[in-house]
Amino acid sequence: MTSPLPTATQPVLEFRAAAEFLAALDSDWAALVDAVGVRPSVSQSTTEPYQHLIHAIAHQQLHGKAAEAILKRFKALYSVDADEIPSAAAILATAPDLIRACGFSTTKVATIMGIAEQTIAGTVPTRAEAETLDNDALITRLTTLRGVGRWTVEIFLMHALHRPDILPVDDFGVREGWRLLKQLDTQPKPKALAMIGSAWSPHRSTAAWYLWRAVDRAKAAQREQVTR
Repeated sequence: MTSPLPTATQPVLEFRAAAEFLAALDSDWAALVDAVGVRPSVSQSTTEPYQHLIHAIAHQQLHGKAAEAILKRFKALYSVDADEIPSAAAILATAPDLIRACGFSTTKVATIMGIAEQTIAGTVPTRAEAETLDNDALITRLTTLRGVGRWTVEIFLMHALHRPDILPVDDFGVREGWRLLKQLDTQPKPKALAMIGSAWSPHRSTAAWYLWRAVDRAKAAQREQVTR
């Protein structure tokens, strides 16, 4: 999806300083940053938190393409644009079996309905309210929702609110990226990576982005070997 042009309320986030910070940490980081380049700039999102949470739930434990296919069928139930999530009220007015038929598991359907309910109840904050809350407050508040764990909220903080210093240590890709970067035999445990990652502050969100790119590069290299 093409990002909308930035407006006065959608400033462009630039990541050059983060790239320079990480590259200065050691030669491994420097090589990764050099190979990948500076993280592309993005325009800040203006969509509501519940929409991002539902999007994250759809992607839980699924390949990106599979999750997007399910979301496409889900959105087709409603009169919304392809890049929009239907309103909380519209979701609650939909029979759960119809949502399940889009490809969501029974558990994910319950989670999505719960997010919609708690959006109307006020537990899920509006975007304006979320902007006033710190990371810990949002994690504490949103992990009370059924099926919403810390990882889901951290992804929300990174990609919806663009908080710059989030490290989702429970994320397989982040841990695998570190294993690849340092040529380790096994991935670090989440607590160990949290300690290691303290050195990446205040740019831990961008550090996670580079570690995901390390995994992408490794997969691309494997595919190239197969096709030779």
